[in-house]
Amino acid sequence: MQKILIVEDDVHISEMLCELLAQNGYEPTAAFSGTEALMCLQAGGFSLVLLDLMLPGKTGEQVLGEARAAYSLPIIVLTAKADKETTVRFLRLGADDYLAKPFDNDELLARMAVQLRRVSAGVPSTPDGGELRYKNITLDADAYDAFIGGKPANLSKREYEILRLFMSRPQKVFSKNNLYESVWGGEFLGDDNTINVHISHLRAKLAALDPSGDYIQTVWGIGYKMKE
Repeated sequence: MQKILIVEDDVHISEMLCELLAQNGYEPTAAFSGTEALMCLQAGGFSLVLLDLMLPGKTGEQVLGEARAAYSLPIIVLTAKADKETTVRFLRLGADDYLAKPFDNDELLARMAVQLRRVSAGVPSTPDGGELRYKNITLDADAYDAFIGGKPANLSKREYEILRLFMSRPQKVFSKNNLYESVWGGEFLGDDNTINVHISHLRAKLAALDPSGDYIQTVWGIGYKMKE
């Protein structure tokens, strides 16, 4: 049974989350402050953290920074702030995903499952040293962007996540279901257009900075991978 740390100072929300996770086969542990959360993490054994940002004592952002520096487990931020600036800040601090409050319980469970499967498959949430490199591309996890020959590609969040996924395992062919689970946090329901449009935009941005480069290969009938 996978242990999940719930860091939430609202007792009602904490109890709801504990009950939800227990009903779905997880072993939840509640922490009500940033300091308590770090003590729990130090004890070890957790598979994933659900982290509220507004906490007494050490803030959620402080917990996120310290936890990411010391542990490799997935961290999903639960926040009432869903603006772009806040989102970019905690992604740069090392959050693997986020959900804005109030959130749908089924969506939370699906996003947790995606992160736990990612860990089981050995796909990194952030590359070692903050960078991944492939051919002329450098992916900078701190800037949350890709650079082609040192020039920023100005990717959207989805485009960045697609490229990060491809670059994390450049020899692997990722199916459309793989992409939906890892990037969209859900199951592929046959909407080819969504994936095709994002792949097309990503290719166009890479080609604009490196016209002679050819980075993403379509493997017909299967999916996509980095082109050798």
